[in-house]
Amino acid sequence: MAWFVKHETFTAEMAALSVEQRRSHLDAHRQWVQQEKDKGRTIHSGFLVDENRLPGGGGLLVFVANNFQEALNWVQTDPMIRHGLVDWSISEWIVDCEETFITRSTDFNRCN
Repeated sequence: MAWFVKHETFTAEMAALSVEQRRSHLDAHRQWVQQEKDKGRTIHSGFLVDENRLPGGGGLLVFVANNFQEALNWVQTDPMIRHGLVDWSISEWIVDCEETFITRSTDFNRCN
């Protein structure tokens, strides 16, 4: 198993939507993440903010998969990607120590 990181930013189409329209897409994304967690997938998801802690139109998804192809195939089931609402990239994350910040962080523990 390996760690992967998906980085995403809103497309111009997504940014042009009203707050209510964006919220419905974000809710669908959150439901997808929760369904995947309920199936047992290891996932940590969150949005990015600017220096004023205002949402910046993007996010990170850190997760575990067997290999890059599995990670790529799975990420493409995200409703935000399926609807073309985010520009995104995926990378494998090589952890340089046995215990990652994710397992130590109290912020992540409050989310599970």
